Amino acid sequence: MKKTSKSFEFDYEEVKNKALEQLKSGRPLLGKGGALGPLFKSFLEAALEAEMENHLQENPYEEEDRNRRNGHGTKQLRTSEGTMELSTPRDRGGSFEPEIVKKRQTILADSLEPKIMGMYSLGMSLRDISSHIKEIYDTDISHTILSEVTDRVIPAIRLWQGHGLDPIYTITWLDAMYYKVKDESGHVITRCLYNVLGIDLEGRKHLMGMYIAECEGSKFWLSVLTDLQQRGVKDILIACIDNLNGFEEAINSIFPKTEVQSCIVHQVRNTIKYVASKDAKTVVKDIQMVYKAVNIELAEQHLDEFEEKWGKKYPIVIKSWRTNWHKLSTFFKYSGDIRKLIYTTNTIEGYHRQIRKVTKTKGAFTNDMALLKLVYLASQRIMEKWTQPLQNWGLTIQQLSIMFGDRIPKLF
Repeated sequence: MKKTSKSFEFDYEEVKNKALEQLKSGRPLLGKGGALGPLFKSFLEAALEAEMENHLQENPYEEEDRNRRNGHGTKQLRTSEGTMELSTPRDRGGSFEPEIVKKRQTILADSLEPKIMGMYSLGMSLRDISSHIKEIYDTDISHTILSEVTDRVIPAIRLWQGHGLDPIYTITWLDAMYYKVKDESGHVITRCLYNVLGIDLEGRKHLMGMYIAECEGSKFWLSVLTDLQQRGVKDILIACIDNLNGFEEAINSIFPKTEVQSCIVHQVRNTIKYVASKDAKTVVKDIQMVYKAVNIELAEQHLDEFEEKWGKKYPIVIKSWRTNWHKLSTFFKYSGDIRKLIYTTNTIEGYHRQIRKVTKTKGAFTNDMALLKLVYLASQRIMEKWTQPLQNWGLTIQQLSIMFGDRIPKLF
């Protein structure tokens, strides 16, 4: 006797009455006890049955060994409507691969998975996510399953890390963050997260890349810059960096025409390290006269005066300013709007502050990929807001076009 697909009995009148009652009382129609919960379950099971019918018609065996139904199995499916026991059809050949609810799928991807990813990107721990889902959806999800769900973003990370970049970026900021990560033996070590932020010719911000290494150094920055070049970057007009030794040389070895601006704030912080506390306020006030000067001539005059006053007491400070002056003074070439953008690394540090809001509750990450997953998801949320060009970008790009000539394509 030919077996037919499983039939479903559904009392729509009962569902309607229950739904009206719940609507009047303000109770949700979905979730535990919701009137539409059984309807959703019925829909999924009916869809699976239809998929099985199509599969048997499209993939028959030879007539003497024809594939056919082989009863039903059950699985616990976690959804935003709660956990349901789903009846799943089986075929004798074992070749049936359903699409709406895949064989080993225990979470309905189009319902709970985006919610899990959203909570994870906000810095919630797997424990907190599990508790939240239990409270809201009456669904138990283990840490193992949650980890598997968040791992689904890894291919997107790999794809993003290799995505093509524009040929020209007007201004870039390159800086690093530090995190605690467990190594393979379980020991907590420090990891350095390298970030590159750039402004394109239209004045829009982009996170060009992020990379993880054991520590910050010019050698690894060289590999970062090489990666940017391989992904399509041919020119960077201005690069804003901290005072890491060898950083400028690494940039110019890949992009020889790039003008480098060292962060003034970093330089001042380094200055204070070598100054007695009783002199700190006065030294800071005097050094402000240098970098707040209206032009480079006046700035160099104030630097000479600073050396006359403090040179004998703090020769290391003076030597640092003199040695780095060529890259500390780059911003004097430009107008006020551009100066504000490049004389510090505030732009990328602002991005770092937003990332730290998400990662601040974490202790040590279980591995490098755990760190990368969270930062990537957080960065995607941040970049969603980067839709508009920088303020007064029309005037800024005109000034850069005059300064850099043929390195910028004609605007009109």
